[in-house]
Amino acid sequence: MIRERRQIEHEHRGRRHGVDSCANGGFCGRTIGRVPICRILLAVFFVLLAVAASRGQTVQQNPAFKDSIDVIEHLGDTLDVSLPLIDADGDTVTLGSQLTGDRPAVLVFHYSDCPMLCSLVLNGVSAATRAVDLVPGEDYTIISVSVNPCETPQRSAASEKRYNGELPESATGRPWRFYTATQPALAALTRQAGFKYYYDADKDQYMHPAVVTLLTPAGVIARYLYGIEYKPRDFRLGIVEASDGEVGSTADRVLLYCMQYDPDAEGYVMFAANVMKLGGVVTMLFLAVLLGGLWLKERVRTRGAGG
Repeated sequence: MIRERRQIEHEHRGRRHGVDSCANGGFCGRTIGRVPICRILLAVFFVLLAVAASRGQTVQQNPAFKDSIDVIEHLGDTLDVSLPLIDADGDTVTLGSQLTGDRPAVLVFHYSDCPMLCSLVLNGVSAATRAVDLVPGEDYTIISVSVNPCETPQRSAASEKRYNGELPESATGRPWRFYTATQPALAALTRQAGFKYYYDADKDQYMHPAVVTLLTPAGVIARYLYGIEYKPRDFRLGIVEASDGEVGSTADRVLLYCMQYDPDAEGYVMFAANVMKLGGVVTMLFLAVLLGGLWLKERVRTRGAGG
């Protein structure tokens, strides 16, 4: 009786002070058998954390994974434009035939059965096209090549229908083209582009990095953009840079002069030296206009006084 009375008094004191102890019916006070749920959840959490850490350690210690997924930048190198690709209609074309006119290209490697990463990269490119006012098909083209040599043109056609439907309304036709290729052509193209990937037979998946490559109209590698989301400014400046100033406005070219791509920041950043040069030119022009105006004003005044 004394113990029960003390327990009741303890519960009343807890309620008066706003304390809901585990013994008073809180979530942590619930048990499975004699073990509180809180302890069970905490144990599960640490088990999952240990599993994740062990998997991360396995990945780091796996030479195939570490050495086979990477991007080796080949800026300034020219891709073999004679490499054959198979379009969504089943026709064999060359890479060079898709680099037409003075339009640069956005090259994307993917495969249709990718469980996650490929869709994120493609969706990132799709979002970037809608965030800038450059028109796909007029200012640039998008070339997606599947790294799965067994993929069919029918899958390419389905992807073309989906992603071309997500482009801005100003885009017409099929400016985003999807291709497949034979294994030799894929090996050559990915090697030249510096895109390292490998096939995991146990998971039946292609492991690859998240990156898009910007090409000049001649097939020269101009820039790499990393990740699954591409800032509109970086996407636009990358296309302007790949076009060698043929695409975009004068403001874009001035901005590109003041900015350079920083691999560490994975984006375009202000380049102090060029900003100072441009500032010096603007200052000189301003002084020239100001002094010229003053000189003309003084000359007019002098002539008026002489007359």
